[in-house]
Amino acid sequence: MRSFADTELMYLKGVGEKRAKLLADELDLHTFRDLLHYFPFRHIDRSRFYKIRELTGEMPLVQIRGRFISFQIEGEGAKKRLLGLFTDGDRLMQTVWFSRVNALRDAYRTGTEYVLFGKPTPYRGSFNMVHPEVSAYNPDNPPKGFEGVYNITDRIRKAGYSPKLLSGLLRNLLSHPGFADLPETLPQEVVDEFRLMPLKEALSNIHFPENANLLQKARERMKFEELFYLQMHILRFSRARSHKIRGLVFARIGEHFNRFYSECLPFELTGAQKRVLREIREDMRTGRQMNRLLQGDVGSGKTMVAFMSMLMACDNGHQSALMAPTEILATQHYETLSGWAAQTGLSVRLLTGSTRAKERKETLAGLLDGSVDLIVGTHALIEDTVRFRSLGLVLIDEQHRFGVAQRARMWAKNDIPPHVLVMTATPIPRTLAMTVYGDLDVSVIDELPPGRKPVETMLRFDENRMEVNRLIGRELAAGRQAYVVYPLISDNPKLELKSVEAGYERICGIFPQYKVCCVHGRMKPDVKDAQMQKFVSGEARILVATTVIEVGVNVPNASVMLIENAERFGLSQLHQLRGRVGRGSDRSYCILVTRQSIGGDTRKRLNIMTETSDGFIISEADMRLRGPGDMEGTQQSGIAFALNIANLATDGQILNFARRAALRILNAHPELVETPGDDSDRTEGELHISQQSINTLRLELRYRFMKTVDWSQIS
Repeated sequence: MRSFADTELMYLKGVGEKRAKLLADELDLHTFRDLLHYFPFRHIDRSRFYKIRELTGEMPLVQIRGRFISFQIEGEGAKKRLLGLFTDGDRLMQTVWFSRVNALRDAYRTGTEYVLFGKPTPYRGSFNMVHPEVSAYNPDNPPKGFEGVYNITDRIRKAGYSPKLLSGLLRNLLSHPGFADLPETLPQEVVDEFRLMPLKEALSNIHFPENANLLQKARERMKFEELFYLQMHILRFSRARSHKIRGLVFARIGEHFNRFYSECLPFELTGAQKRVLREIREDMRTGRQMNRLLQGDVGSGKTMVAFMSMLMACDNGHQSALMAPTEILATQHYETLSGWAAQTGLSVRLLTGSTRAKERKETLAGLLDGSVDLIVGTHALIEDTVRFRSLGLVLIDEQHRFGVAQRARMWAKNDIPPHVLVMTATPIPRTLAMTVYGDLDVSVIDELPPGRKPVETMLRFDENRMEVNRLIGRELAAGRQAYVVYPLISDNPKLELKSVEAGYERICGIFPQYKVCCVHGRMKPDVKDAQMQKFVSGEARILVATTVIEVGVNVPNASVMLIENAERFGLSQLHQLRGRVGRGSDRSYCILVTRQSIGGDTRKRLNIMTETSDGFIISEADMRLRGPGDMEGTQQSGIAFALNIANLATDGQILNFARRAALRILNAHPELVETPGDDSDRTEGELHISQQSINTLRLELRYRFMKTVDWSQIS
């Protein structure tokens, strides 16, 4: 017999088979539980009526009490619309409907008192509402309390249903006799310790709160629950994984590492680099596979940490592979590592799609017989023909550029899976890292090498074009190079944005004495690489491009980054672009150019770039302003999930509480992990729960994550 929560939605009063199919197809709502957890995206105080004179263009949904004075149908066919003139007794406003015109005209009467509910839009000196909800005003039962506003699709709307459909169905569901017996979904011990609102009370108040305080408590409860189970899911897999997956034992630090560290370091390591190397060393000596994310801002020295990790592998008789997303980046890594490796007597080879047949054959033979110690390459490394004598360490640069399945193929290159170090120069906010990369250990290089000059970032407007050109000209005359980045490849008449194609012509005209090259995403790879090489070699002094140069271009002689229509880019993307300059000893500049007429919020966002060069501060600000984004797309190496009510940009404190609760329960009940192992998080203490709570937890985890794939097993 099915439980109340698992009952199909078609059996709820007011649904039926046809409507159930519509809700399933459009909103993925199939059961009573699905509907209970389809939360409003906004709540409106329905106890307040606004006057038309109080309306502003920035207002969200409001309700107005009054009467229709007249109706008028205009247009024919698809252009047919119903116009209504509405008054609150003081002023007038217009209402507009573009569908069900005849039915609505017959439904509404002039002179009858109605409540209009919708978003006001400025129109001809007054306001109008498009497709407002209209209900008869009942003085004996006026609207009161808060009411949820639900997302619906165009198809549902065209079928004649408004968001009120869901409100009505939820009222039926909450009054269903079975709702009274709905079981708690969190361990009771967690509810009590964190003083959370009980589930039934929370569900009632998140849909139909009596006041703002109860709504806040209900939202906190449901956010905690969502984040608690997400963290429990990630941590269980992480612990099981750390125990199950055997790794190579790198037992010693040997001649290659010690000699390079003592005699060949081109610069003194920062404290952060030393700390991260210790973390990597500890991982690789345990007998379990290392699976670590290395975060480091632009210029923080990740490549040096990567190379010294490779030396650890060599000292223990194993080979290393570094995989980069582009041939240009792979080539730059190869040139850097070759210089360092030559001082230690190690062999480094490069393998990309452009590698000549003879050289490729020699490289493959060297990998197989062990004469090649380090290999740098692109996707070419995952091909079946690439085999190793003993692959001990895989490093993946800008790891978000690779698909999960692509990275997984590197595991098969050794009988015992190699240690994995994935690197990114894109700073990840702490709350996002705890969730998206919760199954990886995280190392952060949060210190720049001494003597590195910060890039001077300035915000300029189209009116300052002469000043900008003079600065670029001064740098070019001094022998340096410049990037110019545009948001579009070609002009688009619908968008008032600058393009690479038009920009290339303009830059060539302004600086005719210098060679200019051009790069964008529509170019064939070989053409794009040839253009990039002209800039890398110094033959071209100006590179005009789209954001294809966001990562992986290392030209120390470049001292200017000019970004056109800077308002069109996210903060993290602007920070990455800025990181292309300031790589040499010269003073460098990042110029953000935009329109004078940008809004206050946009100006505030761009000013953040001029105020700080700390990528982690910028990433936190970016997530607050733009949200965490598409988590499924961002999360290439974690466990697939979707958040229903929690927001990683604003709910960091709730996430911390939820994670601590999950850790403490796992510490007290290792039986919740398939194969429990040692874990450093035991410092969180223990939270013992009853056997009934353990059963509840297991059932809830199975329900919430039965459709997901554990990508952490193949990262």
